Amino acid sequence: MPASSPAPIRIGVLGPNRCGAEEAAEGYAVGAEIARRGAILVCGGLDGMMQAAARGAREAGGCTIGFLPGDDAAAANPFVEIPLPTGLGPFRNMILVQSCTAVIAVHGEYGTLSEIAFALRLGIPVVGLHTWRLFRGDREDPGIHVASTPEEAVALAWQRIGARPQT
Repeated sequence: MPASSPAPIRIGVLGPNRCGAEEAAEGYAVGAEIARRGAILVCGGLDGMMQAAARGAREAGGCTIGFLPGDDAAAANPFVEIPLPTGLGPFRNMILVQSCTAVIAVHGEYGTLSEIAFALRLGIPVVGLHTWRLFRGDREDPGIHVASTPEEAVALAWQRIGARPQT
């Protein structure tokens, strides 16, 4: 049997389904950097941060996958190359995160928070860019690796993937 090649790196970009121009610019830059590094961008496939990141990745020549909440692949934003309708509504968040090698949360609301929690529970590296910070008692949880710029966010995700034990 031929040796299998390693699975491609899949980086999820998590964030709000509505965002302003500044937030969208950050998502676009994260997506573009993911593509420049040769990873696949995974997102929720709809508008807001998902569209900004997918646009950045596609315009930089990358591949994009969108896990859609509904049953209609045509609902995906125009920058999602591979739309995957789940019919699961917000419960798709677990599937999206499970498919990733690492995730980057850029801003975000409660849906983003649920994705962060799933990733932490599953041991998937989480990088945060202007997003949630978690505390246990009065101590900050170290699970979210905080970045200040889109480029730093992708670099941190890359480092965390390299530091992650192979399974």
